[in-house]
Amino acid sequence: MIDKNLLRLLGNNKKYIFYCVGLMVLGLFANVSITASICWAINLAIQYNEYSGGAIIFLTPAVCAVLGIAVRYITSRLVGNLKDTLGRKAKKDLRERVYNKIVKLGVRSTDGMSMAGLTQVSMEGVEQLDLYYSSYIPQFFYAMLSPFILFGITVGIEWRVALVLLCCVPLIPLSIVAVSKWAKRIFAKYWGKYTSMGDSFLDSVQGLKELKIFRADEAQHVKMNETSEDFRKITMKVLVMQLASTTIMDLVAYGGAGLGIAMALLSVRYWGLSPISALFLILVAVDFFLPLRAFGSAFHIAMNGASAGKKILSLLEQPDPVCGSEAVANTEIKVDGVTFSYDGKRDVLKNVTMSFPERGMTSIVGESGCGKSTVVNMLFGAFRPKSGAVTVGGKEIERLSRESYYSHLAVVSYNTYIFNETVRANFMLANKNVTDDAIYDALEKVNLLSFIRENGGLDKVITEDATNISGGQKQRLALAVNLVADKAIYVFDEATSNIDIESEAIIMANIKKLSKNKSVIVISHRLANVVPSDLIYYMESGELIESGTHDELMAKNGGYAKLYTTQKNLEEGYAEVLK
Repeated sequence: MIDKNLLRLLGNNKKYIFYCVGLMVLGLFANVSITASICWAINLAIQYNEYSGGAIIFLTPAVCAVLGIAVRYITSRLVGNLKDTLGRKAKKDLRERVYNKIVKLGVRSTDGMSMAGLTQVSMEGVEQLDLYYSSYIPQFFYAMLSPFILFGITVGIEWRVALVLLCCVPLIPLSIVAVSKWAKRIFAKYWGKYTSMGDSFLDSVQGLKELKIFRADEAQHVKMNETSEDFRKITMKVLVMQLASTTIMDLVAYGGAGLGIAMALLSVRYWGLSPISALFLILVAVDFFLPLRAFGSAFHIAMNGASAGKKILSLLEQPDPVCGSEAVANTEIKVDGVTFSYDGKRDVLKNVTMSFPERGMTSIVGESGCGKSTVVNMLFGAFRPKSGAVTVGGKEIERLSRESYYSHLAVVSYNTYIFNETVRANFMLANKNVTDDAIYDALEKVNLLSFIRENGGLDKVITEDATNISGGQKQRLALAVNLVADKAIYVFDEATSNIDIESEAIIMANIKKLSKNKSVIVISHRLANVVPSDLIYYMESGELIESGTHDELMAKNGGYAKLYTTQKNLEEGYAEVLK
């Protein structure tokens, strides 16, 4: 009933569970003392005429009852506070661990989880584990201890009644076990349907424009309704399971208490038990079952939390990328005989060897699917080679400290993220000491200065996903932000794909200027952009076919020359059509 792996996630916070259980046990003794005081007072009232001193005889049981009530109140408050502390600390620690894990994995896969799935796991999943830790686990340990404590108290009064009550107690855990397999299957499906519904909703919202254009919004609406209906059905199954398990536990708990009461009455009739002692046993009988009854009620919380916890564990248990601790000595990058496969079967890179000097502009070109972007992913550690090595300054990338390497690296792609902040704040993320003059200079280099000045200046807020600027402006802004970062290595992966020709020419001129002092690596489908490169690598089907300057490759009249000529003819033909 307790998942050791989930319990291990608590770390040092496990101490709060023991504090809670200790206080709950103290509260149990307070309850027993209150019950005993009531029975004592009733006994004194029955025999009132036999005592002298009047009502003063009720003072001692009254004081005991008041003390018991005070202890019970204080322990209840303290238990509530400790559970709240446990829940808050567990949530804080788990969210930090999930966030740090995602950051460590970085550009790597997160076990196939979508963005919606990761969001649900890190938010709703952690909330469910909060209830699992703060409500279910303390109640589990308390429910296991309390029947034996009560048995120890009552066995000296009437062993038959105590034994009957203790023997009936395990029926509740047995009933829980009986429904646990059913519950586990349901909750596993519940979380699957829940994340599926989230994925579908996020997908529909993000693609709403395309759905409207293609007039497919009605079909997507039907699909979302089906997903929602599946989630509703599984939710109803969860509720039915909870109601069924609660009913079974009620029957066992109150049936067991009733059996104990019956035994107490029989003890008065046949085995000489005093009526007051029988009353005490009758009042205490329910306490044998209430902790387990409360534990059973928290069972669905546990199952939901455990299902969410397994997804969190799946994320946290993924192996971290292998990173070393060595610092970057120099920024010359070499790809030496690298072969790579995504699935372990078909090689998408085949014995590729490339060199990227500390200064200069190096380009990788080829038709779509030739392996250009895969090489880039190898350069910044997203993938590790099946064979061969990627080295930086003569050191294999696995030996380098990721912090040290990334402090030298900037990657600008067609989908570089712009944060929902002001223009100035986005630049300060790249360089916290950047001045306004440096920002303006970077904006001018990407032909974006006039637009920013005319539309709110550096205090202009970029909305989520940069929806208040065009795609080309977003790319140019991303490029400008990376320019102020002042890195030693710049990787431009289709960085000008959505940019007009005039701006593209300005940007490529600045990239060439940047390469005088930096290592610049350019990935581009448009070969006109790579003409000024110091070195061009041409790839086909995962293999390096040709390398050299533009003039050298054109002279070879190979694959590069044919692709360049084809593109140039198409562009000139398109220009003629426009005239």
